[in-house]
Amino acid sequence: MRLRLRPLNVWLEPLAMLVVVGAIIRAYFYFQTYAHFPQPFFYEPFDVWMDWFNTSYWAYNTGAYDVWGTLYPPVSFVFLRIFSLGACYKEADGYSIRECDWIGLATLHGFFLLNVILLFLTYRKVDRATAIWRAVALGFGLPCLYGLERGNLVVVCFTFLILGFGPLLRSARWKWFAVGMAVNFKVYLIAALFSQLLRRRWLWFEGSLIAVVVIYIVTFVLVGAGRPVQIYNNIVTMASDYQAITFLDLWYAATYRPLMSIITGQSWIVTSLFGSRAVDLVYFLVLTVHYSTMLAVGLAAVAVWLRPEVVPVSRLALLGLLMATLAAEPGGYTECFLIFFIFLEKWRGLARVWSIFASYILCMPLDIILGRVPPTVQESYLAGHATFFTYYITLGPFLRPFLILSIGLAMSFLTISQVWSDIRLQGWRGRYRYRYDAALLPGVIAPKMAPRS
Repeated sequence: MRLRLRPLNVWLEPLAMLVVVGAIIRAYFYFQTYAHFPQPFFYEPFDVWMDWFNTSYWAYNTGAYDVWGTLYPPVSFVFLRIFSLGACYKEADGYSIRECDWIGLATLHGFFLLNVILLFLTYRKVDRATAIWRAVALGFGLPCLYGLERGNLVVVCFTFLILGFGPLLRSARWKWFAVGMAVNFKVYLIAALFSQLLRRRWLWFEGSLIAVVVIYIVTFVLVGAGRPVQIYNNIVTMASDYQAITFLDLWYAATYRPLMSIITGQSWIVTSLFGSRAVDLVYFLVLTVHYSTMLAVGLAAVAVWLRPEVVPVSRLALLGLLMATLAAEPGGYTECFLIFFIFLEKWRGLARVWSIFASYILCMPLDIILGRVPPTVQESYLAGHATFFTYYITLGPFLRPFLILSIGLAMSFLTISQVWSDIRLQGWRGRYRYRYDAALLPGVIAPKMAPRS
C-alpha cells in the first residue's frame, strides 16, 4: 500500500509552526522568571548583540585584520560604519556601546523583521498554501533568533541571500548585486554560487562573480585593509587554533566537528567518563556518517552535471551549502541558509517530506534536558542584574547535527534518484536539451524543453 504523505501537510506544518511560536512565548516567560533565556540560546547572557558591536568597534579603529584577526571581508565594516552612530565609538568601550548606538540596534532588528516579510513573499510565489507556516517558522525560528541574539551579520547576509537566490527580484543585475553582497558578508556562501555551474548557468555565474569581486574591491578601497592574503591567513590561523575543549563548544553547532574535536583533544577526560570502547565506537560512527554524507553530496553534484534539467535551481545552492557546512563549522545560526532552500521544496516524496519536517525541528528553540550541572552566577545584560544560570546537558547538540546529516543524505539520494530515473527513461544522451536562458522560480523545474538538435 502506497504511503500517502501529502495529506499530512495540511495539519503537520501548521502544528510545527505553532510549536515554534509556543517555544518563543515560553522563552519570554522563562526570561521573566530567571532573567536569562533558556537553552539553546547563548550561554553568556551579558554578551547579547556583541557580535554586532565588536565588529562595529573595529569599523572605526584600525587593526581588524592584524590585531583582531577577523575573517570578515571589508564590506562588513563599510556597512556598519553606515548604519551606526559614529560618536559612540570614540571613547566608549565594547560593552557600553550598546547603550549608545541606537542606530545599530534599530538596523539589526529592522533587517530581522525585513527577513520575515521577504520569506513570506518568497514562499508565497512558490506555494501559497504553506507560505505563512514556513515563513514564520524560519523567520522567528531558532537559527534566526540566535543570530539576532548574538547580533551576528548573518541577519543582514540572510536578506541578500533571499533576494539573490529567491524569485522576488526580476532584474538579473540586482540579483547579481544581492549575491555579491551575500558572499562578501559570509565567504562560504561562494559554494552556493559555484554550484550553479552544474546547471551551466554561465551568464548568471559570471555576473554574480563579477559583482562579488567589484563589491570586494570597492569596499577594500574604502576600508584600506582586508587583502585576500590577510583574510586567508586569518582563516588558516583560526582553523589551526580551533580546538573544542569544553562541552560549551557543543552548545549550538551545525555539525559534529566540535564533538569529534572534544573526543580527540580531550580523549582522556571523555574516556574516563564513558570508557574507551564506547568513545571509539561513537567516534567511528560519527566520522563515518559525516564523511559518507559529504560523499553523497558529491555524488549528487555529479548526477546534476549529467542531467541539470531534472534538478531545481534551489537544490544546487542547497547542495553547495551542505558541502561547505560539512567541510567546516560555520555555527548553528547558518542553518537558516540551508532551511531557506529546503522550504522551497514541495511536500512530495519521503526525502522531501523528511527534510522539511527536520527543518521545522531545527527551527524550534527548544531543548530536551538530559542532566544538569551546578548553577553559576552570571550578569544578565537585558535584565540589568546578576542571575543564577544553570547549564544543562541537553539532547540538542547531538540531535541537530544528526538532522543536518540526514537532510544531506535525503536530498542527495533524491537528486541521484531523479537523475537515474531520467536516464532510464531517456537514455544516457537524453532526448531534450534544457533552455538555460529560461527564467525559473527556485524549487520549480522548468516546463519548457526543446528537442535536442
